Amino acid sequence: MIHALLLLIGASVLCFLFSDLAPGSFFDEMKLNPQISSSTVAALRAEYGIDQPLPLRYARWIRSVVKGEWGYSFAYNAPVRNLLLLRARNTLLLTVLATALAWSLALPLGIWIASHPSRCADRLTMGGTSLLLSVPELVLVLGLLYLAIVTHALPVGGMVSVRFDQLGPWAQVRDFAMHLIVPVFTLVLASLSVLVRHVRASMVEVLRASFIRAARGHGIGRTRLLLRYALPAAANPLISLFGLSVAGLLSGSLMVEIVTGWPGLGPLLLEASLSRDVHVVVGVVLASTVFMISGSLLADVMLFVADPRVRVE
Repeated sequence: MIHALLLLIGASVLCFLFSDLAPGSFFDEMKLNPQISSSTVAALRAEYGIDQPLPLRYARWIRSVVKGEWGYSFAYNAPVRNLLLLRARNTLLLTVLATALAWSLALPLGIWIASHPSRCADRLTMGGTSLLLSVPELVLVLGLLYLAIVTHALPVGGMVSVRFDQLGPWAQVRDFAMHLIVPVFTLVLASLSVLVRHVRASMVEVLRASFIRAARGHGIGRTRLLLRYALPAAANPLISLFGLSVAGLLSGSLMVEIVTGWPGLGPLLLEASLSRDVHVVVGVVLASTVFMISGSLLADVMLFVADPRVRVE
């Protein structure tokens, strides 16, 4: 918890520092409007504390965090908390679904490849994952969007259709699920090759161990040997990889959200960065940091449960 708190403090300090080093502010564009006087702009800067030194602005933001507001958005004229709760929920939904689907595919595929080494299927799979690794996420999402446009099979962009409120309950669920396909499958394809390779490498190493050969010599079946003995022995590096994969999917989801128009933290971060809405930028960065810390914490808990040696230590 102490490390997580220090990480959050460090991230917030760096966000404020980099925002202060960047030229301009949110109210500078108002100076170009002849209908707004310079005294009005100065009054707004004083009201929101823009004209104060960086330490005072950071202390003011800390007081806002203690109150639960997480700063104030200049562009939306509302507390940042209200913006983060809605957008973070959408990003979390996207990341959780992509993580669950990616691991649901990577585990059986990696185990099956490891149990059939040096065969045509193994070589084809490894070649396919190598090819998939070389394709950037931007190309993947643009390719899926192009297919959706050409085939008219999937909606393009957004979270729901324009006439969502006019649909029935089941039609709303179907419409929402259809909008999830492109961003979720983009994240799954972007991470699947790495996960499959790690699962295969861990399983291949365990299958060469002496206790696996002894278990095979006792006549234990292949399925039980793989799932009951080999997979638990290979679980430690995979559980550690799980925490890293959550962070990777989260960072990738921000870009995918921008391209697909998914109303998550990604578009909010882009809009806030362009408009120099500092408190929103800090809030989005900290929300993403909390998600990554939560993923690492979940991996540590899983490792604690799965490995008795960790509990002893």
